[in-house]
Amino acid sequence: MEGLITKSCKLLGLAGAVLALSLMAGCSNAPDPAQRAINAANRADQAASRAEAASQKAQQASASSQAAASRVEQAASDAKAAADRAEAIAAKSMASSPRGGRRSYRRHRKAAAEAAPAPSDSGAAAPPAATP
Repeated sequence: MEGLITKSCKLLGLAGAVLALSLMAGCSNAPDPAQRAINAANRADQAASRAEAASQKAQQASASSQAAASRVEQAASDAKAAADRAEAIAAKSMASSPRGGRRSYRRHRKAAAEAAPAPSDSGAAAPPAATP
C-alpha cells in the first residue's frame, strides 16, 4: 500500500506541476484586448502626427518652389528685355556704320578665290572655296 501512496503522491505532484505551468503560460505578459486596442490607438495617433508634419514640410517645399519659379520667370523677362535692348543697339549701330565693310568682304572673297588650287587633271571636281 505504501507503493500506491507514493505513486499517487508523485502523480499528484506531477499533475500540480502541469497545472502550474499551464496557468503560468496562460497568464503570460501578453496584453489583454483592451491594452492592445490602446496600443494600436497610440500608434495610429503617432502615425497621424508624422503625416501632419510631412504635409507641412510638403507645403513649405511647394511654397519655396513657387517662389523660385517666380524668380526664374522674372530673370527670363529681364534677360529678354536686355536682349531686346542689345538688338536695338546693334541695329542702330549697323544703320550708322559706313558701307565700306562690304568692300573688305568682297576683297577677302576675291583673294580666297585666287588662292584656291586649280582643278586637277583627274577629272574630279575641285572643292568649293571656303568663305570666311
